[in-house]
Amino acid sequence: MNKKKIIIIIISVMFIFGWVYGIYKLSSMTSDNSNGNSRNIISIFIEDTLDITNKYGITNSHPDDNKLNKATILLNKPLRKVAHASVYFILSILILFTINYLFKNKKYIISSIITIILIVLLAGFDEYHQTFVNGRTGNIKDVVIDSAGGLIGILFYGTYYFVYSCGYKHGLKRNNMVE
Repeated sequence: MNKKKIIIIIISVMFIFGWVYGIYKLSSMTSDNSNGNSRNIISIFIEDTLDITNKYGITNSHPDDNKLNKATILLNKPLRKVAHASVYFILSILILFTINYLFKNKKYIISSIITIILIVLLAGFDEYHQTFVNGRTGNIKDVVIDSAGGLIGILFYGTYYFVYSCGYKHGLKRNNMVE
């Protein structure tokens, strides 16, 4: 393996460990802190969206604090689940890229299987870790949501990989032969 490939692998592994550490830190937050942060972000997003849409005449809505609070509470749980899936979506792409690169892009199916196993294990360990955090619980449903996000990431990366390796790359070779 040449120096460039080793550097790419080291950087990729550092990104993976950094991302997993970020997941661990977020999972270490108490329930009150985690929910509070989510609600604050959602509330700011709702208020800013209303300000923008009101400014440009798209809406003319000026809800009171009670309605804003109800909307924030209503959106909190589903958006937290989307965030769970999104975090593992990105993690799966980081892992799959690294493993696929190690196999020199020749064993995509094996790389995908290893990635989904790692994603399920990491999601399971994350939920288990949360059982030790004040106010948090481990939930098998979250493991499924995290794993689904990871699987979607694998499919997303796979679409790119196959379009590039089977389509675009071969199309370029054919075009070069014609010239």
